[in-house]
Amino acid sequence: MATIVSSSSFFSVSLPGRLGNSRRCSVKPNPSPIFIRKFVAKIRASSTAFIETKPSEPSFVENEASTSKNVLACPICYKPLTWIGDSSLSIESAAGSSLQCNTCKKTYSGMGTHFDMTAASGSKDYGELMTPTTEFFRMPFMSFIYERGWRQNFVWGGFPGPEKEFELMKGYLKPVLGGNIIDASCGSGLFSRIFAKSGLFSLVVALDYSENMLKQCYEFVQQEANFPKENFLLVRADISRLPFAASSIDAVHAGAAIHCWPSPSTGVGVFFQVNFDYPCC
Repeated sequence: MATIVSSSSFFSVSLPGRLGNSRRCSVKPNPSPIFIRKFVAKIRASSTAFIETKPSEPSFVENEASTSKNVLACPICYKPLTWIGDSSLSIESAAGSSLQCNTCKKTYSGMGTHFDMTAASGSKDYGELMTPTTEFFRMPFMSFIYERGWRQNFVWGGFPGPEKEFELMKGYLKPVLGGNIIDASCGSGLFSRIFAKSGLFSLVVALDYSENMLKQCYEFVQQEANFPKENFLLVRADISRLPFAASSIDAVHAGAAIHCWPSPSTGVGVFFQVNFDYPCC
């Protein structure tokens, strides 16, 4: 079972042909969540964007959520990784640990605060050119002000605030409570931390392309007493090439983020592909 919940700007979604008949839909801005389930696509447009899929089995079982923490995979070949160092998967293991792909032989290092799981990780001779929006949110200034005034202004766009938004999400996330959730484009981890402290998930992965946003999230976590660090992971990754094992993720949250992705349709399609047993295109 996979679920995607999002509040964001205009985007379009292309469902992979592997799902059956490939279809495409366009979604207009709306602060209400977008809810996606698998498997056979059924799309309808309304004032609240809604994309739903029917499970392959007629009965729906709510306790199918994954509880495995072995969620990371190589973002290049999508094969399993071998741990070097601390084998526990948590925010604390990012210091002094690394992961190696036995297939393509690439090593992904813990950067102290997070794991760098981008394709260019560790390379001095190769880089990736990103859009101006992506580079803007990589600036140290943005990571500092995001929860110190920037996010608070979202109320003017119809967002009721983190606490109320979380309450709205819980209804959509109910089928996968107890499983693993990704907070995609997490920024400084505002909702990632809320998910972790709620105790509703086995593992929360705070994922962003911005190193500075992840470092800011790490600082906020360190400042909180009794934060559940053992169930929390910071990962730097490209939204179009996710480093997760097949069927390892139960839910994805992307709060006011999809409009920042270089290719929203590719990003949403990749989440479907991660949940199924075949690699990204």
